[in-house]
Amino acid sequence: MGNRIEVMCELHSLFGGHSALRICQALEEFDVFWVEDPLCKMDDSAGLADLRRRTRVPVCGSETLGGLRPFRDLLANDALDVVMLDLAWCGGFTEGRKIAALAQAYNRPLAPHDCTGPVTLMAGLQMALHAPTAIYQEVVRATLATWYRDIVTELPVIREGMAQPPATPGLGTRLQDAFKQRPDLVVRESR
Repeated sequence: MGNRIEVMCELHSLFGGHSALRICQALEEFDVFWVEDPLCKMDDSAGLADLRRRTRVPVCGSETLGGLRPFRDLLANDALDVVMLDLAWCGGFTEGRKIAALAQAYNRPLAPHDCTGPVTLMAGLQMALHAPTAIYQEVVRATLATWYRDIVTELPVIREGMAQPPATPGLGTRLQDAFKQRPDLVVRESR
């Protein structure tokens, strides 16, 4: 592929500060677009800020955080280059819109996360369409081509690497009737 793609490195919150720094510094020569969730404690704003100061690799985080407060602390401490949120984990659209506004206030790009299911993917795409600083909606193409299709009626159409806006109302998808009828399905409702 040469230079025709951007490379992002997922560190999946698996590393302490020393190891994460060594990995990030080793990645510098490859001009990666970002390193995602490099520390095992992604709410450690001091540790992330220190890591960010000691490497040229941009730091993206964190799909694993819930609510506005950890994002506020990370941005206030200049610990992130890119804000990644997962609407299923951060508190839904209500908190997601606040986090997107905070990213905009700090002039940081926003990249909604995908991997918690097709409904969250479609919600993230809607968030990306709404947020002025959104640069990417993470999409796992393998799940688009396999099990996501078994759950929902519509998925993003990808053209030339770009997800197209949904053409139907609401999130742009709904649960498949066949999925809702599965005998092994467990339904939990909060009222």
